[in-house]
Amino acid sequence: MERLIIITVGKTHSGKTTFARALEQQLHNSLVIDQDNHAEFINNYYKTLMPKQGPNTIKYAISNTILEYAVDQTDFHLILCNSNRCLKGRMSLLEYFKSKGFISIIVNFDIPDHVLWERVSDSQRSTAIFRTASTFEEVLIRQQAETEKAGVIVPSEGEADYLFEIKSSDEVQSVFKEIVETVRHS
Repeated sequence: MERLIIITVGKTHSGKTTFARALEQQLHNSLVIDQDNHAEFINNYYKTLMPKQGPNTIKYAISNTILEYAVDQTDFHLILCNSNRCLKGRMSLLEYFKSKGFISIIVNFDIPDHVLWERVSDSQRSTAIFRTASTFEEVLIRQQAETEKAGVIVPSEGEADYLFEIKSSDEVQSVFKEIVETVRHS
């Protein structure tokens, strides 16, 4: 059986985690790996180890350890529900999984900003995942600004074996169905 790696891409509150958790329920033998869980764990138990500036290297180290364990010690399909907006980081992940024999799928959440602003303003999500921001509004503002910078690039055909785009909640079920069909045909 060929394994899938499903990588979600999108801004905060675009539906990546909700999608990943729901897909995990529909896709037999799958596992969600979510860096927000790792960030919350670090913030609760190891806050003094977090770098004050720059990349959150401890979060990435923990995430990589969990990811490598899941790749090498299980036969799960893996669902990464992080923002994955940087092309260089995505390509590195995709190359790693290709070398391990995975079929790669990117699900790009291209939800309009006005919808994201509504979701952020109504959000009840815990902010315990934050290291530098204090609100999801700050995160969304930063992500909107990053979109203008080099490196944050919308996924395109050819990056992964399959690319799906979700622009509204109405498209989620059809993407679930296509991913499950991909497993049946692999």
